[in-house]
Amino acid sequence: MSARGTFIGEGRSRMLDFSEIKTYDSKDRHNLVTIENLMTPGVTPHDDYSHPDFDELIEKIVAARKNGRPVIWSMGAHVIKNRLSRYLIELIKAGVITHISSNGAGSIHDFELAYLGGTSEDVPTAIEDGSFGMWEQTGAWMNEAIRAGAKLGLGYGESLGKYIAENPEKFPNREDCVLYQAYVNNVPATYHIALGTDIIHQHPTCDMSTIGACSGIDFKKMCASVADLEGGVFLNFGSAVIGAEVFLKALSIARNLGYETFHITTANFDLIDLGDYRSKIGYSDPNYYYRPRKNIVNRPTSRGGFGWHFVGDHQITIPTLYDRVMKKM
Repeated sequence: MSARGTFIGEGRSRMLDFSEIKTYDSKDRHNLVTIENLMTPGVTPHDDYSHPDFDELIEKIVAARKNGRPVIWSMGAHVIKNRLSRYLIELIKAGVITHISSNGAGSIHDFELAYLGGTSEDVPTAIEDGSFGMWEQTGAWMNEAIRAGAKLGLGYGESLGKYIAENPEKFPNREDCVLYQAYVNNVPATYHIALGTDIIHQHPTCDMSTIGACSGIDFKKMCASVADLEGGVFLNFGSAVIGAEVFLKALSIARNLGYETFHITTANFDLIDLGDYRSKIGYSDPNYYYRPRKNIVNRPTSRGGFGWHFVGDHQITIPTLYDRVMKKM
């Protein structure tokens, strides 16, 4: 291999050739999150989340499920990185969560836990020599699964779930994998991909067209779940861009097609304190550009329903939500 990678094309068509990218065995990597340090419902102690409106949200979630209405759980990757997979899995098994939605990083950390038993590398050191994200098994297996799923017309999440189910010898920790548990419990798990943002896009075998095709199918699945949201609940944990934007577009499509989606409950969970997040603010306020404030809490509930923004660490809010919901189910 040459000292530098080669280019394909010239001028405005000039691209880097990915075929010479060097990958590494993930078994040699130090992981910050492991199967051994995952938090476990009913076992791992946690602080109790306190907010005057939190119990009202719990009542909305419980009422939605008892009335057969959906509870859509949107999240960023840090829910997995905060070692909270088992809480989501138990909520899936209990029939509380009816749809899981995340970004590409969410799928990657989940997938790595399933096969490797660990995830979350040390980025500051790995980026210095170009080894960051260049993990052979993660990139090769996920891209293989997505290509196979695309041929069958499957979505991104279903493609990964199917691959894990059909290759159990590769995934000794699949019982702690959220997307796998969603797959075997017939719950949609959709992943909404921004091309170029995920480490599997760096792999020599990456086929962007199949990633786009599968994620496009997942968006339509998300739209189907949102179309049923009347009387239901949409929860977003830490996805400040993808989760908020995908939800707003899916909601617009549902309403455009005539689905009643006005009496809904939404809640956004994050570390950022927005103050009075229901007040009108102008372009000069930085909080105006925080998408969940507009696209999850306020705009979707303008004709009915109610939206909240809860400030807190996922390791406190999610276990507390789990405890209180399960006591009432």
